[in-house]
Amino acid sequence: AVAEHEKANDVKIMAVTKTVPADIVNTAIDEGGIRLLGENRVQELLDKYDDYHKDGCEIHFIGHLQTNKVKYIVDKVDMIESVDSEKLADVIERECEKIGKVMPVLVEVNIGREESKSGVYPEKLEELLHYISKKAHIKVRGLMFIPPNCSDIKQKNDIFSQIQKVFIDISAKNIDNVNMDYLSAGMSNDYTIAIEHGANIIRLGRALFGDRK
Repeated sequence: AVAEHEKANDVKIMAVTKTVPADIVNTAIDEGGIRLLGENRVQELLDKYDDYHKDGCEIHFIGHLQTNKVKYIVDKVDMIESVDSEKLADVIERECEKIGKVMPVLVEVNIGREESKSGVYPEKLEELLHYISKKAHIKVRGLMFIPPNCSDIKQKNDIFSQIQKVFIDISAKNIDNVNMDYLSAGMSNDYTIAIEHGANIIRLGRALFGDRK
């Protein structure tokens, strides 16, 4: 059913695997049609990587990525969705050059300007995109957002309207070596609103696996 939803809506459904044992993730792959895994923590990815049924699957890193951990994952992930600084881009470039890989990335945007969350502020986004666009071993494929927590439906719609506007505005600028193929936004509590506002990667943890233990 998940695979049919994904195909019908041209939306990639990501299984967010934080704290979920590898055997349960494999059930989602083998029986649920999941083809995209989202990893938040480097050590957890390393611990579970060899146990995953990875054939035909993509793995995206979606958590805050420390520069000293980049070298451990560049050969294991298909995309890094959480690039938010020139410093991190520099390290990804260096480590990918070592293994001859061009890493697809999404730039993470802190739409709510929350100090507790990572991500570049919207007014700094274009500058960062231009910087990354000059890297030979990084390819920008879109943007990633983690919206502020809120329960009010009107407020949620307003936030996702802002996200959609940022995405459309950047797409219209046609920056060299930057593609706006993916808008990664929306989680278990707001993915339907996200899809209505153009998201084509949605990151589902609780909706697929239940509450975290």
